[in-house]
Amino acid sequence: MRRLPPLKSLQAFEAAARWLSFSKAAEELFVTPAAISQQIKQLESYLGISLFRRMTRAVQLTEEAKTVLPLVTEGFDRLAEAVERLAREEETGLLTVSSAPTFAIKWLVHHLTEFSSNHPNIDVRLDASLEARDFDRDGIDVSIRLGMGDYPGLHVTRIFGEEVGPVCSPKLLGGAKPLLILENLKDHRLLHVDWGKLTLQAPDWSMWAKAAGIKDLEVERGPRFSVENMAIEAAINAEGVALASHSAVVEDLKAGRLIKPFDLAVKTDIAYWLVCPHGHMRRAKVKVFCEWLLAEASRDVSLT
Repeated sequence: MRRLPPLKSLQAFEAAARWLSFSKAAEELFVTPAAISQQIKQLESYLGISLFRRMTRAVQLTEEAKTVLPLVTEGFDRLAEAVERLAREEETGLLTVSSAPTFAIKWLVHHLTEFSSNHPNIDVRLDASLEARDFDRDGIDVSIRLGMGDYPGLHVTRIFGEEVGPVCSPKLLGGAKPLLILENLKDHRLLHVDWGKLTLQAPDWSMWAKAAGIKDLEVERGPRFSVENMAIEAAINAEGVALASHSAVVEDLKAGRLIKPFDLAVKTDIAYWLVCPHGHMRRAKVKVFCEWLLAEASRDVSLT
């Protein structure tokens, strides 16, 4: 433990000692001369020595005060430098973003180049995780989560909602059982995403089949994946038809790796959310990132 007197008393002493004037020290620190005098008396009492010789219209430093003044001034200079460095760190430096894996892999990484170009002094560290991270313990600045938006005690902003629909490799349009009409879906393997506890009404093949008016589809058959991106990769490899969220397959649809065999999507009650402690939104780099991401999502017409 450092043995230190109250910071205000040290600050009052340092200013008064530099100016050799309680009045000028008071002007610098935006207090009254009486307040400066009181703080210095408290410091002298704490140290058990006199720091000033008080005369009618002036003050002089004692020998003890002359000895320590350069060290105290240096200490405040270094403290000011540290505060300035912290302020710069709030605006630039490393920004750690925790994200649901599929959003990170299938959407965010395709847009980060633009953010880095516009904000070269901010380096994004992307932490893809199914679990919600602890902001303090794991050093997370902001998180992107998929769910219902129920994050008590945190700052929460909706990015966009989700809808799901069948996607598959273009290869499935050919072969012995081409996926050209709804009835042929029963001849292909269904790929399932385990959405866990994200929603009370998890989007699944049963929901989609009901919306499509298909009654004889075996909606429970086929492999299940705990991460949506795995189901999407299986679909790209022509291993079946995935019921995927639209934002997760936007880039794959553009590139032709996937197609939508049927023009029917079902809206879900889940969405992607920006989540962080309220205090984090006062950090300049967090605010810049969040504003950029929301603007980028709103410009992505494929999600509307």
